[in-house]
Amino acid sequence: MRIMNTDLLKKYNIAAPRYTSYPTVPYWETDKFSVNGWLTELQKTYTESNTEGISLYIHLPFCESLCTYCGCNTRITKNHGVEIPYIDALIKEWEMYCKVLGEKPKIKELHLGGGTPTFFSAVNLQRLINTILKGNTVDDISFSFEGHPDNTTADHLKTLNQLGFKRLSLGIQDFDPKVQLMINRFQTPAQVQRITTEARKLGYDSINFDLIYGLPGQTTIGLAETIAEVIKMLPERIAFYSYAHVPWLKPGQRHYSEKDIPTGDEKFALYQLGRAALLNAGYEEIGMDHFALKQDSLCKAGQNQQLHRNFMGYTDQATQLLIGLGVSSISDCQTAFAQNNKTVEGYMEQVDKGHFAIEKGHLLTDKDLNIRKHILNLMCKGFTKFKTEIPLSILERLTPFMNDQLVLVAHNQVQITPQGRSFLRNICMAFDERLWQRQPQTNLFSNAV
Repeated sequence: MRIMNTDLLKKYNIAAPRYTSYPTVPYWETDKFSVNGWLTELQKTYTESNTEGISLYIHLPFCESLCTYCGCNTRITKNHGVEIPYIDALIKEWEMYCKVLGEKPKIKELHLGGGTPTFFSAVNLQRLINTILKGNTVDDISFSFEGHPDNTTADHLKTLNQLGFKRLSLGIQDFDPKVQLMINRFQTPAQVQRITTEARKLGYDSINFDLIYGLPGQTTIGLAETIAEVIKMLPERIAFYSYAHVPWLKPGQRHYSEKDIPTGDEKFALYQLGRAALLNAGYEEIGMDHFALKQDSLCKAGQNQQLHRNFMGYTDQATQLLIGLGVSSISDCQTAFAQNNKTVEGYMEQVDKGHFAIEKGHLLTDKDLNIRKHILNLMCKGFTKFKTEIPLSILERLTPFMNDQLVLVAHNQVQITPQGRSFLRNICMAFDERLWQRQPQTNLFSNAV
């Protein structure tokens, strides 16, 4: 087994951003942001990059029950009458963006996230996708969607595949019945195997499983059994990430006690076990928290230094413009971010009036853009280069990582070592000027491990 130094895990297990953006959301200068300013930056970026295509994220927030560990923006309901009105709002928002851009943009990447996208019927998803894709060449798009093993049907798989979807992500988390009871999420290996087999028969060529370590009630024995079941199915990708305990943001996490959550050596052991098992099974470590088989496009992108990271996570499709549709979705045009209203009612009310439902955002400064470039390089390529000398402030913050052999610094380049991959969040913090200028006085981020 490939074991990480436990002393280092203890040393660097501090609250740290996941860096899906820079600046991170808590450090956005919302007072300097305006919707008109966002649309101006959006048009500018699109004009400069419209030949490459855009990424499109669609947030489908509804779930029939609350998974208590979940940190996503969700709406719990068993009323499926919400589907059509919400889809109508998504289509209207998309038409508003097309009007701003002056045309229907070429889509390079499309992802359905949630919530539970498979809460929606296959027929309603078909209408949504067909409307949005009208005028696009389907063969050129990378399609993916998230599914719950408990409600992803053969009809969902077949309909979405016929629309062009070739990637599927299933939220597994843990197969241990005791853990599932505590987090209120239930699925069996047999259910997941059935969906995986059906998807592969239909032509899905990349299946991802989400696994979480540090869940309430989780043990090394239970996690080892879960990973053994997962490896039997051999999904092309696995996201293995730390449970983020943020009850001040997600009250659902108060359904269990702090004493139920593995911490310290217990949690480190879970991470060590899972990471080693995946590497020994032939998975390659990709960026942060991700593993992929060598033949998968995500692994190839990592090897070719073409990996990209945005608000959807890691992707092999690099675009300068990401449009997010739906409640709480975040859009990114490189020089600006914009986030939609976080309530279903607020989002739909604004769109119904013909207004963008944007609640807040950030216009990046030149300094932001420079730092963002370096953090993105570290997250995706494992190294970054400065045009001149590395700033002294960053060098000083990197010193502990250099001493612990987690980074190598030579001239104007910072290189993350193989051991340093497990500390990407911490290393990126050394570059985060906004974080150092205004240290958080309250809980903003989950711990790194």
